[in-house]
Amino acid sequence: MPTQQLKQPAARPDPRPARPTRVRWSILAILFIVTTINYADRATISIAGPELKKLLGLSAVEMGYVFSAFGWSYVLAQLPGGWLLDRFGSKITYFFSIFLWSLFTLLMGGVGFFTGGAAVAALFCLRLLVGAAEAPSFPGNSRITSAWFPTNERGRAAAIFNSAQYFATVLFAPLMGWLVHSYGWQSVFYVMGALGIGMSLFWLRWVHGPRQHPRVNAAELAYLEEGGALLDIENTQRAAARIETGPIIRQLLGSRMLLGVYVGQYCITTLTYFFLTWFPVYLVQERGMTILKAGFVAALPAVAGFLGGILGGMISDRMLQHGASLSLARKTPIVGGMLLAMSMIVCNYVEQDWVVVAVMSLAFFGKGVGALGWAVVSDTSPKEAGGLSGGLFNTFGNTAAITTPIAIGYILEATGSFAGALVFVGANALVAILCYLFVVGDIRRFEFRQP
Repeated sequence: MPTQQLKQPAARPDPRPARPTRVRWSILAILFIVTTINYADRATISIAGPELKKLLGLSAVEMGYVFSAFGWSYVLAQLPGGWLLDRFGSKITYFFSIFLWSLFTLLMGGVGFFTGGAAVAALFCLRLLVGAAEAPSFPGNSRITSAWFPTNERGRAAAIFNSAQYFATVLFAPLMGWLVHSYGWQSVFYVMGALGIGMSLFWLRWVHGPRQHPRVNAAELAYLEEGGALLDIENTQRAAARIETGPIIRQLLGSRMLLGVYVGQYCITTLTYFFLTWFPVYLVQERGMTILKAGFVAALPAVAGFLGGILGGMISDRMLQHGASLSLARKTPIVGGMLLAMSMIVCNYVEQDWVVVAVMSLAFFGKGVGALGWAVVSDTSPKEAGGLSGGLFNTFGNTAAITTPIAIGYILEATGSFAGALVFVGANALVAILCYLFVVGDIRRFEFRQP
């Protein structure tokens, strides 16, 4: 008789539920890298600034206007950028944003082919184009984290991508200072522009929404949805983008909570743009450092700001996990951080460079702790118009990109010193505290009165 083959028992399904994947953290890592390049490209002008100032013979006020060029177009393009995000989605809109701002940054290296007024005009126009191209970036970050992160992880997520502004200085300020010293100011724009163009292609290949990502599993999607992540934000907001924007904006501006958040962000962003524009000039002009030394020294407060940014998000999320209200968990790091940021005024009363660096590091550590505005936007933006809400928030915030460089330029022209400039920046930190304590009230998701 033929030997009977033994039947193998059927495989039993594994009764254990699949562990959630952690794809959201890889998406956040990409956001962090892109935002690092974003802020490094914004800072190219400040690192090249002292050389450009001498080459073009610019006064402090004229240099202030050149520094502010980015801010004019960045602010004006915020609402159109938010509308593009709501209408066409984060992935494709953000791709064109990265590609174009990097291309315009690269072209700034060619300004040296012009002379006199033509060179200044070309520099100003290219900075305008960089600002317009970058407009969708931070509203896009907010939309993506709203889709990919539950509420109790959103503070950390927003703090991490926002802390990239400091990491950009840590990583790129010494590099850009070395490039200017070794190869001339033009090299900064060529290197940073080429890096951004390469990053735009990487973005197109690897970034997807939660439901479309090939590596996310059902367990992670369930975890996100149960935690309050807006998985379908792209579909919801693309439909809402066809609604008239005027009534939406009027209702957003009519909210005392949102208006307090918007004005507070303007004040917090004033600190950011002092650091991105005039801080290296302060080190060279007021403290007598070389541009190479200033590039390395500027990295130290940036390290402190980066660590503060991570810590602020962790504190906020930890407070939520231990039962604190959303309002208390978001406001505590913001108010405490801005109090520390005001310490920069102490630099007016000390002489030693190491003390100045230590105080500035403390101030930017505080600024990092308090930079939770984008987490608040993710918490408060209406589901139907997250792009517009983020765009409006960024419009208010980055008006400081216009006013800060110009105001400090006039202060320097009038006084010949940075003392008044540091008081101006510190006073903005105080106003941010007052906004969150007395204007914002309870932090909650805004709902339209009419659909």
